Amino acid sequence: MFKKLIPIIIATTICACSSSQQNTSQDTSRTVNTNSNIAEITQETILPCEDTNCFIQRHPEISPNEWEDFFSRVQLREDIVKTISRPSTSRPWYKFAQDNSGTHRIKNGTNFYKNNYQLIQRIAQEYGVDGEVITAILGIETNYGKYTGSFKVADSLHTLAFYFPKRAEFFQDELGEFLLMCKELNRDPFSFSGSYAGAMGMPQFMPSSYRKWAKDGDGDGFADIWNNKADALASVANYLLVHGWQKGGRITIPIYDNNLFILDELSEEKTALSRTVRDLRNLGINIPQEIDDNERAFVYRLETAPDTFSYHLGFNNFYAIWKYNNSRLYVHAVSQIAAGIYANQ
Repeated sequence: MFKKLIPIIIATTICACSSSQQNTSQDTSRTVNTNSNIAEITQETILPCEDTNCFIQRHPEISPNEWEDFFSRVQLREDIVKTISRPSTSRPWYKFAQDNSGTHRIKNGTNFYKNNYQLIQRIAQEYGVDGEVITAILGIETNYGKYTGSFKVADSLHTLAFYFPKRAEFFQDELGEFLLMCKELNRDPFSFSGSYAGAMGMPQFMPSSYRKWAKDGDGDGFADIWNNKADALASVANYLLVHGWQKGGRITIPIYDNNLFILDELSEEKTALSRTVRDLRNLGINIPQEIDDNERAFVYRLETAPDTFSYHLGFNNFYAIWKYNNSRLYVHAVSQIAAGIYANQ
């Protein structure tokens, strides 16, 4: 569906000027072909950058020759736009759980945990994050490092940055971070493979996450989340710690015998720690007495069968995992895998 776009011509000197200062009579930027059935990026489209010239000016750290090389090699991927429009987390829980938190995932996680027990324990103690949770995240992301993605990260990020207006701001930021990461690592941008959304390595970090939170877990001076288990585990643990993980804290509990109308209303609220357990009790929610009134929590529900729901409370550590992946289904699956690994020790 895509037509070949005209290769970008980059001047030897690029000024960090605003789009209003560009010479439109010599516009060599790329835009989406107006006949494309994926997206149309025009001057009316509200995006952080409406063409590649604007994007280039935001990143003077990348040389003109590097830009020319990148845009001459990058490929547009229509299939990526189609796939990201149908994320797996849009499915109901009873379907999502089959692929993400079933017995096979727990069994493989138990084996991974036992085979790397000393390493996982060391990292868990260093960061104060449960080793079972760190392991579970690697499990749901890449089946414990076995499947890290076959898309070229450069193609994924470029396609979504300029052909997926719904999240163009996010993916343009990530494309910039990716190119800076490649310069820092002295790697060819086209040597990286990952997910259709540009996530990389065993923990499926986006480029910005790698640059901010990846950790060298074995002291060799390089945070290798692609091939090194210690680095991947330490990076996940650091991410959770930075995003508020509390050692020994709860993730989630089921709640029963409540007014379903109230629970349904509360479950529609955004994922946030804006209420205390006391607040929820005052609304009539039946919560086990051992949970302190001052603990923060929110209500969420899972569709366990068509039109059948279970209800749960998410706590601080649920929210920390949710910052890793903004899906309640994802976090609940992580908690189930972690509980299964713990039970199998």
